[in-house]
Amino acid sequence: MHILKDSQKFYVGWDVGGWNCDRNPASRDALVILDSARELVGVPWRGNLRNTLNEATSSKILAIKILELCQVKIDLENSFRLLFAIDTPLGFSKAFTDLIVSRVAAGQILSSSANPYLHRETERFLFERGLSPLSPIKDMIGSQATKGIHFLARFAPDLASCGLWTDGRYIQAIEAYPSACKRSARISDMRRPFYENSGGSVPIEKLKARREFYHVDLEDALTCALVGWSFESQPDLLVHPTPAIDQSEGWIFVPCDGLRSLEHA
Repeated sequence: MHILKDSQKFYVGWDVGGWNCDRNPASRDALVILDSARELVGVPWRGNLRNTLNEATSSKILAIKILELCQVKIDLENSFRLLFAIDTPLGFSKAFTDLIVSRVAAGQILSSSANPYLHRETERFLFERGLSPLSPIKDMIGSQATKGIHFLARFAPDLASCGLWTDGRYIQAIEAYPSACKRSARISDMRRPFYENSGGSVPIEKLKARREFYHVDLEDALTCALVGWSFESQPDLLVHPTPAIDQSEGWIFVPCDGLRSLEHA
């Protein structure tokens, strides 16, 4: 078991499974924790976090339970903080919430990618730049999305800035999107040490992940953790929301070099 002795911050990549993902061997919650040096801490974990979320009575207890799942023991005399980078939608579009809550309709509905009920502004931003983010409304990931938003509501309820939630002490959370990192050379370079025979010039997608990352869910969680580390340590690597974004919708933090320019999208 890895023991933390000093006050440190850790980056938790969470690939979210559905509420009952223990019944689905193909897709489950996956956790990977990195330290400030971008080194793996403890052991990656895969399973269902539902019971952990139900049992935790505070943000501190939830953070400790997450570390314990990954076999990391903390010294409670020292401060610690976890920044979660979460692979699931952490909000719904304002048009959708206005429709459901107030029965206020949007204007004309045209293409799927431009449909304001199905996609948030952050997702439409990615569509325009060559990516295809999923919609919790259209693509049947509502279970995962509500699980992530439930986590925010209970353990990181305060909005520090657009796309960044916190409890003010133990937990921070952002939204990540591993598929947006596939074209990113910077994220690929960060992933390389976690793969076998990674010293050459073989593309990362052709390498075999180390045995700790025995499932693609864990590889996605690793990518999320790297996005979380980048958010704090190298923020210029990521695309940040503009002031025009409605903060209630949230924001997907993706690497700048993983996007196509508008003229080539």
